Amino acid sequence: MVEVEFRGPLAQEDYARLESKLSKDGSFVKEKRRLLIDYSSGLTDDDIRDRNLDIRLRITNHEPEIIIKTGTWGGSDARTEISVMLKKGQFLNMVEAYAALGYTKGVLCIRNSKIYQYQDIEFALVEVPNHSYYFEAEMEVTDDTFIARAQPKIKTTCSELGLSIYTDEEFFRSVEKLDAEANVHYDFNKHGREYFSQHYKAYL
Repeated sequence: MVEVEFRGPLAQEDYARLESKLSKDGSFVKEKRRLLIDYSSGLTDDDIRDRNLDIRLRITNHEPEIIIKTGTWGGSDARTEISVMLKKGQFLNMVEAYAALGYTKGVLCIRNSKIYQYQDIEFALVEVPNHSYYFEAEMEVTDDTFIARAQPKIKTTCSELGLSIYTDEEFFRSVEKLDAEANVHYDFNKHGREYFSQHYKAYL
């Protein structure tokens, strides 16, 4: 499955406006409370702009999951995602297993979001706690033909909603800002397994 996704910033008032619009004219799907570790940044010193492989471990609404994403990324992209769901309670075991395989460093992120379906597009209104907001607009497709159809549809719908889409450079600057100001640089050898129980128990 390929995810066609566009992203952009949201001021707090834009978040409230978009939430009202999607609640009225779309359909609410669910809320997500998510903790994720992106190990990709710990694998290489290369610029994030050149990255085409993401190796992640995340837990969403207490459900752990292994995530692998391949393909170039940016403000808008079409990437292949491989997801492996784990049993509840297995997140800390997987953190330890990743470390045993050599994945000891990663960027730890907290993201809380509200998910809506609007005109066949999934919109996620994402909150970075105590920092900022942004949106993700996504469609899942099966091949290149549908990618070519999905991209203009998402772009047009975002424009109609008054949303600004990141350019690639704007997106990478936003990632760097989040890494510097909101995310945690996790190191298993330093923080250990119990770090999550001590600081993020509500997410486990």
